[in-house]
Amino acid sequence: MSAPSMQGAAQHLVLRVQGLGKEYKLYDHPRQRLRALLTGAALHRSHWALRDVTFHLDRGQCLGVVGNNGAGKSTLLKLLAGTLQPTTGSARCTGRITAILELGAGFHPDFSGRDNLRFAGSLIGLDATTITALEADIIAFSELGDAIDRAVKTYSSGMVVRLAFALVTAVQPELLIVDEALAVGDQNFQKKCVERIEQFRQNGCTILFCSHSLYHVRQLCDAAVWLEQGQVRAFGETEAVLASYEASLRKAALTADPETVPMAPASEASEPPPESLPPVVQAAVESASITEVVVDHLDDASPPMLRSNDLVVTVRARTGPDDEAPSIGVMLEQAHGVGITSLASHVEGALPRRLADGTWEITLTFPDLPLHTGEYVISAYLFDAKGLVVCDEWKACKTFTFVFPTQTPGLVRLPHHWS
Repeated sequence: MSAPSMQGAAQHLVLRVQGLGKEYKLYDHPRQRLRALLTGAALHRSHWALRDVTFHLDRGQCLGVVGNNGAGKSTLLKLLAGTLQPTTGSARCTGRITAILELGAGFHPDFSGRDNLRFAGSLIGLDATTITALEADIIAFSELGDAIDRAVKTYSSGMVVRLAFALVTAVQPELLIVDEALAVGDQNFQKKCVERIEQFRQNGCTILFCSHSLYHVRQLCDAAVWLEQGQVRAFGETEAVLASYEASLRKAALTADPETVPMAPASEASEPPPESLPPVVQAAVESASITEVVVDHLDDASPPMLRSNDLVVTVRARTGPDDEAPSIGVMLEQAHGVGITSLASHVEGALPRRLADGTWEITLTFPDLPLHTGEYVISAYLFDAKGLVVCDEWKACKTFTFVFPTQTPGLVRLPHHWS
């Protein structure tokens, strides 16, 4: 399988994966393992973490890897990075490979950050001259300052991954492998990380990007592969693959035990409790966060009913005093999770207005709402100005019922004419 070509990229093969597989032999007891070694008897159960994966990537392409936990995503990336050896098949890369996997895992806690930088740099293939030339830039990017000469054991976990990210991305490789590494440090550092990866992509670096953030997969990747139980379930253009993956997730949620399916926040709550936010979002709340989501023309029913043909959503947010105007997104879904539409201000060239107290506000209006009768939910998202970093998200923060006078089956009224 070949990833769809990206226009403007100089096309030459960077990565070829052929029949790649990884088997783990499971034994019920250590004595069985010893007996198998001594006698050659097959006393194990086979678990294939990955099986028969084939694709190739050209220069400048970015492939998103998606799938549930245990699908084989990390196994694939570790095989490509060379930290695991395959049971079957092969993976061949031309040029330098950089893997952002378990950031900081190889640092020695008793050595200083500077010593670890030099030692770890040699492990990823940088010679002493190159490390010396890059050292100042790496320290500046990591924002560690004088802490670079302290023992790593005195660092917070965020400081460790900042130094590790700055090191492994100091030199642009031919192939960059990224595994859930965008949530490093505070919000401003996350933005720097995403921008560096985006810059690599624009400069022609081939990227394998594994993430549960489908938003970032959509933003960064021109192709995607969906893994399920170690095998390729779908491969191709990003949006087509993600649509199939999301449909599978919705189907699984609807067939799951109702007690295990997460419920939307109460409709009357204008602000979700802080503990409902992801850890990364909680850390960023003080500098950039949504403060309010308002839907006009809702009554006091439960859930509220929209008493208007227009859906008017106002989102208010705060950022740092010197930050540029953020991007704000709104998603409209059916109550059971079927997406209808999602919009972001930066995509459409809209800018939120700055209020007297320094916060931002933007209003999105859907005139003559083309929905049939049903229950709907609204989610709001706060991005940086370029739409690369998700600063805050209020999922399913508003629920409402809309009634269309004509009881016609379907979801939306599409523009049409009869002839």
